[in-house]
Amino acid sequence: MNLSIQNVSKQYRRDFWGLRDFSLELGAGVLGLLGPNGAGKSTLMRILATVTGKTGGTVTWNGVDIAKHPDDLRQVLGYLPQDFGVYPNLNAREFLEYIAAIKGLDAKSAKRRIDELLQLVNLADAAKRPLGGYSGGMKQRVGIAQALLNDPQLLIVDEPTAGLDPEERVRFRNLLADLSGERIVILPTHIVSDVEATATSIAIINQGQRVIHTAPETILQAVEGKVWTWVVSSEEFAKLKQSHLISNTARRSDGVHVRVVTEQKPKGDAQPIPATLEDAYLYYVQTSRSNGAI
Repeated sequence: MNLSIQNVSKQYRRDFWGLRDFSLELGAGVLGLLGPNGAGKSTLMRILATVTGKTGGTVTWNGVDIAKHPDDLRQVLGYLPQDFGVYPNLNAREFLEYIAAIKGLDAKSAKRRIDELLQLVNLADAAKRPLGGYSGGMKQRVGIAQALLNDPQLLIVDEPTAGLDPEERVRFRNLLADLSGERIVILPTHIVSDVEATATSIAIINQGQRVIHTAPETILQAVEGKVWTWVVSSEEFAKLKQSHLISNTARRSDGVHVRVVTEQKPKGDAQPIPATLEDAYLYYVQTSRSNGAI
């Protein structure tokens, strides 16, 4: 099982590229694709899902070019786009039956699979309610269910936890972890905690280019010894924001407790602390802006 992305680019206007020379090699597991809003995550996902074309480069699924033979991938693809929509007059079961028919599932297999998925996404009790009356989080869970209908080998879930409450988010993270051993799962998001809980590898994208692709531990190792904390006044904090990469703050009675990512110890009473994935993500994004993505 292999998804190969080689030097893929997407040009929207003469002076604007959504992607430029983006490359990845993926096998079974969960890829956490981290990047700021507008970095190119959704553009890449639409290309992989054969929804939109690319300007240059190649994407192959098990050695087959998906631009030339899109059906080879579509048969094994599950896709939850960021802007997923539903038919408001259908209930969840009717909607999933409709999607199952589009995907070519026979009626008996579809019914069994829909029953399983409604339980999995915690919608069995609401299965006969019209989707127009669902909350945003409930609609998102319907979207997750439809992406899993054909038991896909490649599962793309674009910003999947948007609108989910904390309990639902944890449930979905656990689901992704359970699925990862037997398929390729791509999780594009800007929510670092979602990636931290599920990803077996992480790629960071910024300004349409790949910054890094490696194991979570390797990304963390790169910022060890570069994260510091100390207490400053509100006045000092205003100045500090202009000169340092601040990953977190907390206001206390003794001042502002700041967390800073920097190569050198920032001042005399700053103390080193263990790096988090969010520290590393911010560090790589800022570095790519300064030096150009690699």
